[in-house]
Amino acid sequence: MRRQRRLVWAAVGTVMASLCLAALTGPYDSGIGEGWRSGFAAWRLAACCLGAVGVIVLGLAYHRLARTVASIARQLTWDSAAATDLQTIERAAETVQTRLQDGQKTIAELETELKDLRLRSRLSDRQKQHTEAIIYSLRDAVVVVDESDRLLMANTAAAHLFAFDPEQARYQPLGRNLDAQYEDFVELIQRSRQSATEATRREMAFAGPDGPRTFDTIVSCVQEQDTVSGVVAVLHDITREKEVAQMKNDFVSHVSHELKTPLASITAYSEMLVDGEADDEQTRKEFYQVIQSQAQRLNRLIEDILNVSRIESGLIKVQKEPVSLTILIEQQMQMIKGFAEDKGITVTGCNPIVYDQVMADKDMISQVIVNLLSNAVKYTPAGGSVRIETDVNEVDAMARVTVTDTGVGIPADEINHVFDKFYRVGANNKQAKGTGLGLNLVRQIVEKVHNGRVFVASQVGVGSTFGFELPLAAAELAGATR
Repeated sequence: MRRQRRLVWAAVGTVMASLCLAALTGPYDSGIGEGWRSGFAAWRLAACCLGAVGVIVLGLAYHRLARTVASIARQLTWDSAAATDLQTIERAAETVQTRLQDGQKTIAELETELKDLRLRSRLSDRQKQHTEAIIYSLRDAVVVVDESDRLLMANTAAAHLFAFDPEQARYQPLGRNLDAQYEDFVELIQRSRQSATEATRREMAFAGPDGPRTFDTIVSCVQEQDTVSGVVAVLHDITREKEVAQMKNDFVSHVSHELKTPLASITAYSEMLVDGEADDEQTRKEFYQVIQSQAQRLNRLIEDILNVSRIESGLIKVQKEPVSLTILIEQQMQMIKGFAEDKGITVTGCNPIVYDQVMADKDMISQVIVNLLSNAVKYTPAGGSVRIETDVNEVDAMARVTVTDTGVGIPADEINHVFDKFYRVGANNKQAKGTGLGLNLVRQIVEKVHNGRVFVASQVGVGSTFGFELPLAAAELAGATR
């Protein structure tokens, strides 16, 4: 509406200005009458006045038009600037979008790295737990201290050895929680840390509830950037190894003696024969018997040593067949009776059992029976007795042989070791000579070769009962055919 009113006023102003211009420029007719001339003058004056008003109206209209045009121009200018700003915004948006995409990629990479770090952390924790589990499961005692000799870790074996609670003693000086007898061990750790030696090895002995125990102790420093950050000590119990080494030394000594004794007899009697000291046939026969018996003794000793070695290495040849234990016992009793009669010892057997056959190597089981009988005779004083019996348990399908004597007996603290290799009962060493191989060979033959079982019961001053069990031949053959 405003624009329409402005156009109307502009048209009126234009008409009025045109009338004014026509009145001013129109011809002045001198031929007209005076009245008409004065009327025309009046009309010209009025036209001029209207023209002036029209000019003013037209000027106002043009002014308003100019303002409108200027506004339109400014709007156009603003629209152009706005368009320019829109392009800038679009470019900025593209830049921001690119940056956002880059940021998302970086975030994705960081998330991947974070997942990887978490995975590595979990793996590290698992490895740490696995390592700790291994350390705690070791039979060797393990102790770890820091650079100030404060306890960081001790496994179950160490806690048992040093008799302390590792959790309560953690982060405390090691020497504060150990008894005085372990002072040398604490000093060894301190010296190793101070000297920064990679590994120090020493044999240490500690008193225990079951007697002295010897440990092979290895102390190692943990270094980080040429600085000692802790010390690890591992104590391996070598008490049994030391005992075995001592047994081997004793074995060599005993075997040497056992070998020399029959060799000395053989040499002496053979020299007497060569020198002609046996004048008559009876004397020569006695010499021959001594030489023969000593040669057999020497042969048995060598066979025992070889058989133990063969069985342990799995190289022994075994020929199993159904054999009667009663028959084997009767045969070996005849061999041992002469030795028993010389000592004044009575050897008795048992009534024959019909169904006592076992699948066994005849020679090996004969050797087992001989060893048990000879041991019983050796450790039984004169006037005593030895009895061997056979029993069959059809329910368990087992045959049992027992050898009972009235000998000196075995102390309770040593009875569990009598079947060990090289072991001899200390209290009975003076009673009879031996190498400690006979009973071990018995166990090897019965348990390892024939899948049987050996056993012993004894009382000091009363006597001992040694025996073994073997599966019956019928049961073993039935199991093999299934």
